[in-house]
Amino acid sequence: MNFDFTEEQLMIQQTAREFAESEIAPSAVERDKNGEFPKEIVKKLGELGFMGMMVSPEWDGAGLDTVSYVLAMIEISKVDASVGVIMSVNNSLVCFGIEKYGSDYIKNKYLRPLAKGEKLGAFALSEPEAGSDATQQHTLAHKNGSKWVINGIKNWITNGTTADYFLVMAQTDREKAHHGITTFLVEKGTPGFAHGIKEDKLGIRSSDTSSLTFENCEVPEENIIWEVGKGFNFAMETLNGGRIGIAAQAVGIAEASLEAAKKYSKERKAFGTQIANHQAIQFKLADMALKVEAAKLLTLQAAALKDAGKKFVKEAAMAKLFASQIAVECALEAIQIHGGYGYVREYLVERFLRDAKITEIYEGTSEIQRIIIARELLKD
Repeated sequence: MNFDFTEEQLMIQQTAREFAESEIAPSAVERDKNGEFPKEIVKKLGELGFMGMMVSPEWDGAGLDTVSYVLAMIEISKVDASVGVIMSVNNSLVCFGIEKYGSDYIKNKYLRPLAKGEKLGAFALSEPEAGSDATQQHTLAHKNGSKWVINGIKNWITNGTTADYFLVMAQTDREKAHHGITTFLVEKGTPGFAHGIKEDKLGIRSSDTSSLTFENCEVPEENIIWEVGKGFNFAMETLNGGRIGIAAQAVGIAEASLEAAKKYSKERKAFGTQIANHQAIQFKLADMALKVEAAKLLTLQAAALKDAGKKFVKEAAMAKLFASQIAVECALEAIQIHGGYGYVREYLVERFLRDAKITEIYEGTSEIQRIIIARELLKD
């Protein structure tokens, strides 16, 4: 597999790096501290074409490949993983699913503004009793004339208080279990639809997360994505691609941890020399570099397979599992290398650890990734 990037891919990477350093970095610490959503940054990402990177130009997207998306996600997440996850959800979970399974009506009305970054999307699958076991949907929808009426609660929804459009999975036929789940596109402001308070989180604090409530919320039939009963399939297919985005986010956090640790080790002196000259520190840096490179290659492999139209479910799960683990490990090592300074907000590495942990949980926990990998392996 060839990872000699094209000129276009390298340009996307450089653009993302420069944008992250000039537009995102200056406010990252304060936004994390205050839990402030990066509204203007998201708007500018949309103007760059980064909110609909893989959407066809036919629907006002950038028409780029998944490898370009991964390179951009890494650079954005190196500076602020909160911005990274906002970008990832809109690209991987919302735009992808609508473009692949939505009707032309849905694409014209909703995908175009999402791809241009004029509107923001959210993916509503998790519930109080349906986390890793997504088949246990308790949110219900029943037909009433030409409309569907939704009742239920969704939990842990990224962009929950700020999104304009929500992809909502609901049970439409209990007797069919997960074959009776349907996906609806619900607009913010629809009567009977509301969000809860923003969660006060350990990490990715500049990204908003909230619950959603539906009380006799009426949605027109034309807002069904794919078809009735295909909601679970839709969610699983979409999450397969979404894991590449989260893997890239984790790689970005790990790279940032390595760079911060390397920089500090050249500045800090102990026992009469820079700590970078001590073998104990050199071994830590070497192990971090090895893990980062391996995680990046796994992520790029999954992206390249997706671009080639080949099976990538196992590879995406592997990338997400390994990258999320090394994000946590590298952040911990960066703190250790910084010593006491790594434990305080003034130095960025404590935020890297707080941001890294969620990558082992959302869009499929590490335990779920192992199940997926084993299941795919045993198909052969």
